[in-house]
Amino acid sequence: MSTAYRTTGADLLDPPRSCPDLDVRDLEKRTRLMRIVTRLIAVSDLGCREIARRAGLPAQKISDLLAGRLEHLSLDELRLLYRTINPEGAPH
Repeated sequence: MSTAYRTTGADLLDPPRSCPDLDVRDLEKRTRLMRIVTRLIAVSDLGCREIARRAGLPAQKISDLLAGRLEHLSLDELRLLYRTINPEGAPH
């Protein structure tokens, strides 16, 4: 007898309990803000380390952002970076 795991329609509706709940709207906001912040970093006169220092974040967070590792930054951290790079811009 095979011990392979079989999925049913009910399994697809109920994600495993070990998976964290993903808020799609939060992820969309983070993705949009990540793109904006990444562009601002690219055109900024400040270096990545200086941006991180001014924002009070580890430089690794900027590296993660530039590498596209969105899961390593919260929405609040992205907003903080945005305000640090573009202080006169409208908050998101």
